[in-house]
Amino acid sequence: MAKWVYKFQEGNASMRNLLGGKGCNLAEMTGLGMPIPQGFTVTTEACTEYYNCGKKISDEIQTQIFDALKWLEEYNGKKLGDVEDPLLVSVRSGARASMPGMMDTILNLGLNDVSVEGFAKKTGNPRFAYDSYRRFIQMFSDVVMEVPKSHFEKIIDEIKAEKGVTYDVELTADDLKELIVRFKKVYFDAMGSEFPQDPTVQLMEAVKAVFRSWDNPRAIVYRRMNDIPGDWGTAVNVQTMVFGNKGETSGTGVAFTRNPSTGAKGIFGEYLLNAQGEDVVAGVRTPQPISTLEQAMPEVYKQFMDLATNLENHFHDMQDMEFTIEEGKLYFLQTRNGKRTAPAAIKIACDLVDEGQITPEEAVCRIEAKSLDQLLHPTFDTAALKAGEVIGSALPASPGAAAGKVYFTADEAKAAGKGGRGERVILVRLETSPEDIEGMHASQGILTVRGGMTSHAAVVARGMGTCCVSGCGEIKIDEEAKTFELGGYTFHEGDYISLDGTTGKIYKGDIKTVEASVGGDFGRVMAWADQFRKLSVRTNADTPADTLNAVRLGAEGIGLCRTEHMFFGEDRIPKIRKMILSKTVEQREAALAELLQFQKADFKAMYEALEGRPMTVRYLDPPLHEFVPTDPEDIAALAKDMNLTVEEVKATCDSLHEFNPMMGHRGCRLAVTYPEIAKMQTRAVMEAAIEVAEEKGYDIVPEIMIPLVGEKKELKFVKDVVVEVAEQVKKEKNSDMQYHIGTMIEIPRAALTADKIAEEAEFFSFGTNDLTQMTFGFSRDDAGKFLDSYYKAKIYESDPFARLDQEGVGQLVKMAVEKGRATRPNLKCGICGEHGGDPSSVEFCHKVGLNYVSCSPFRVPIARLAAAQAALNNK
Repeated sequence: MAKWVYKFQEGNASMRNLLGGKGCNLAEMTGLGMPIPQGFTVTTEACTEYYNCGKKISDEIQTQIFDALKWLEEYNGKKLGDVEDPLLVSVRSGARASMPGMMDTILNLGLNDVSVEGFAKKTGNPRFAYDSYRRFIQMFSDVVMEVPKSHFEKIIDEIKAEKGVTYDVELTADDLKELIVRFKKVYFDAMGSEFPQDPTVQLMEAVKAVFRSWDNPRAIVYRRMNDIPGDWGTAVNVQTMVFGNKGETSGTGVAFTRNPSTGAKGIFGEYLLNAQGEDVVAGVRTPQPISTLEQAMPEVYKQFMDLATNLENHFHDMQDMEFTIEEGKLYFLQTRNGKRTAPAAIKIACDLVDEGQITPEEAVCRIEAKSLDQLLHPTFDTAALKAGEVIGSALPASPGAAAGKVYFTADEAKAAGKGGRGERVILVRLETSPEDIEGMHASQGILTVRGGMTSHAAVVARGMGTCCVSGCGEIKIDEEAKTFELGGYTFHEGDYISLDGTTGKIYKGDIKTVEASVGGDFGRVMAWADQFRKLSVRTNADTPADTLNAVRLGAEGIGLCRTEHMFFGEDRIPKIRKMILSKTVEQREAALAELLQFQKADFKAMYEALEGRPMTVRYLDPPLHEFVPTDPEDIAALAKDMNLTVEEVKATCDSLHEFNPMMGHRGCRLAVTYPEIAKMQTRAVMEAAIEVAEEKGYDIVPEIMIPLVGEKKELKFVKDVVVEVAEQVKKEKNSDMQYHIGTMIEIPRAALTADKIAEEAEFFSFGTNDLTQMTFGFSRDDAGKFLDSYYKAKIYESDPFARLDQEGVGQLVKMAVEKGRATRPNLKCGICGEHGGDPSSVEFCHKVGLNYVSCSPFRVPIARLAAAQAALNNK
């Protein structure tokens, strides 16, 4: 028979997967002989079994729960529901990964109309007994039966008003009896049945509620954001109650062994006298700092400090502890490795190494790679944020905090923002497109109505390190009238809003932000990470400014330079439009010759910023219709410049329209149709590289990447064009520079025929954004509309564009690497999709033997740390 229930004394810290974080730590503390109210844990496997049985608890599990309860009654010498001296228990959830806010605690379980009288007699404190019972009714109704908390809060306020008192603690025993009657009526009205009086029914309902909470919407979203699998399940901890609300020698509190915001060493926490746990967290009364406990109860304070220090030394990490003092006796209710900010995580890791508690390897694995985002972007001022009003939320597409005036077009944002009038700007768009790039650059933050985590806005914003919230479908936007509605408010151009790109929340008004700062400990942790990792880390960058920034953050080169982003400048876009509208090869070559100087100057600036580090240049990729004008004034100007009629220009622009542009005339297909584009780009790259190598003495080996290849002959066709021009430039410049030509693997057929493609390609770079799109068969800009239903139905657990789908897309990557290297053993392989900065995807890249990952500049430190963790975890 399987074992579904463990007493605290039967477990230990190594049983986290089975007992959950809370359960295994309570077991470990019991083993250390600490003052722990005893209890038992129903395992995570029992939770999985509950779902397997159609959301029912099997008889076998129920029997084991009741056996454990019987043992707990004997241990305490009290019985659940006893009329003289009842045993009361708390019920808490505890998954193996800490999931804040998943399932609220239920305290005082076991009280009913009869046992509350016995409890009052036994304790000689009727007020305390009725207070405990009303709390239990409130918690059980809210947490187990989902009767809204607000119904109860309202009644408490009414009774306080009737009695003319301010605080709950001022209510008498009789007032609390009255409260209980009203609370039970709320329960009856909501549920259509009386409040359950049988304590075993109360217990089983509470256990089921914990299991149910594993699948509530909050938990599903949290798991998706933190890569926690849905089949882990949560454990349930049933623990003997101890009471902090028995009078002035009782209390309850929460404390950390170090400051969770700064990482500074020293006990940081607070407590309340005559209170139960939820009073501290709920903020109904203002708690006292822990240091004042020394005056109030010196012995308890000394014992607490000694035990807290022992716990930190035992777990070798900062502890977050909950404790209760019952009539002068101290109990620990739980401990766990405390949640902390990124600056605190780095300081604590370095301090613990210096104190000899952990090794640098352990320090590197302690810091959550994703959390480094907090260090590199502005955040909101804590006090200002508390006062802020949330009006909506959407996808946290690019981290950081931003506040500014609303503008609705890229041109207006550019005029008002950075480089213009210098105002703080939030660009609000239905969706963004490449021509918005300058407006995006001028903005502090970007908010879009449509688009997912890898939409244009999200990708570009992450590259620039600009805060972005995308896909807020609740917004009603009128771009003509320059207004949008959200959260019951209407915002006009120039009104202030604030965005939190880390959480996806949207706030009304102008909330104060605090600039990011990186301290010396950050450098130490990164140096350790670089020592342990095997993967190189490059960046995706298209401008010298982004390049310098990425190099400052530790990038070892550029894994993706998107050349099309260089064409959107005011002085350039007319020239590429001219090329598109040209009718003959000669006209096209003439227009491209004008672009050559711009492209070459860009490449020179990039090579100079890189100081000899490698750069992979991707040739023109997007469909041509992205460059053509849509504004009537621009169309007229272009017609005049080219001696064409407005109708002719419009007809050409219309002819470029495609039904499915992502799978249309783009990538290497452009170079097959118009080889002159590839010729111009090759000349620009080679001339820039040779000149910078001569002027600066850098050793440069250009890497030229042909995008969207699906067939070896297609790659060969474009490669021959590139080689011809490259050799010609070398001859003209009298240079013997080496260069490599590779391809981007982003079409499933390229992965399937990688052995053939490697006959021509000298390197592979996996464009996992497109590869994911093509493999799943859905558009990344539209998937946001239906993915939510997929998460709810548990078809997908995470967004395949944000976290690499290792089973499907990952198989193609693995196969392509193996097949490619079978043909060309020294084939260099990297990844340059957005997945390059996602820690779980970086680990996958390490496992399949890629040489490097490439990600947006601000995610470079995340990738460096994740690569080190992958190497250490897969030794």
